[in-house]
Amino acid sequence: MVAACDVLAVGAHPDDVELGCGGTVARLAAAGRRVAILDLTAGELGTRGDAPLRAAEASAAAAALGVLWRECLGLPDGGLSRTDDGQLVALVGALRAAAPRAVLLPDDGDPHPDHAAAAELVRRGSFLAGVAKYHPERGAPSRPGLLLAYPGPRQLFQPALVVDVSAAYGAKRAALAAHASQFDPGAGAATHLASGHFLAAIEGRDRACGNLAGAEFGEGFASPGTLAADELAWLFAPRVPDHGPRTTDHGPGGRMG
Repeated sequence: MVAACDVLAVGAHPDDVELGCGGTVARLAAAGRRVAILDLTAGELGTRGDAPLRAAEASAAAAALGVLWRECLGLPDGGLSRTDDGQLVALVGALRAAAPRAVLLPDDGDPHPDHAAAAELVRRGSFLAGVAKYHPERGAPSRPGLLLAYPGPRQLFQPALVVDVSAAYGAKRAALAAHASQFDPGAGAATHLASGHFLAAIEGRDRACGNLAGAEFGEGFASPGTLAADELAWLFAPRVPDHGPRTTDHGPGGRMG
């Protein structure tokens, strides 16, 4: 059940958050943030595994990361669309119910069409969630003050922000291991994801990213909007105070009023 949280990490498929920003999610959760994960699809088109199995794996991965809750929006795998009004309205409803102050979303530069569509859906949804007259039946308006985009699994970029996730990397490894249907070479048909070198490449990228900030492991983020210093300071402060809904017709990146 979608409920209020401080930070919402959104992925197109059940393992996207773990691959792109699992260490950051675990770090924030361990620091006392109310962190949640929203999967847009159940990943039902994957070569290995089915929707029920992947849901069970996603739940185990969420426990490894220490998040408050994890839900699937149930949009069609392989059919995410940045122009589908029904998908957008469903996402806005979830964003208003969660009312996060910060959203971690896919970057639009990954070649997977679902990842690019998810990036645009979340950007649009984050803005429209704060517009009071946009589908008011979907809940009270609320807009995140900070958007950070994580890379897809086949994507490299120069990050605007690097988060040191060295202390949380064991949790990221455990969360990825929970997705055995996707990554365990012995769990099904041979695929690139289960090759062994796929996860090694993800870890290599995290080591290279951490090196940019003098850390053993790091996760990089791009900025879809302005990086507000106060919002970044809040996100990585030791404790997060409770916050109420925020309503505005201004764009992401500013404080809500």
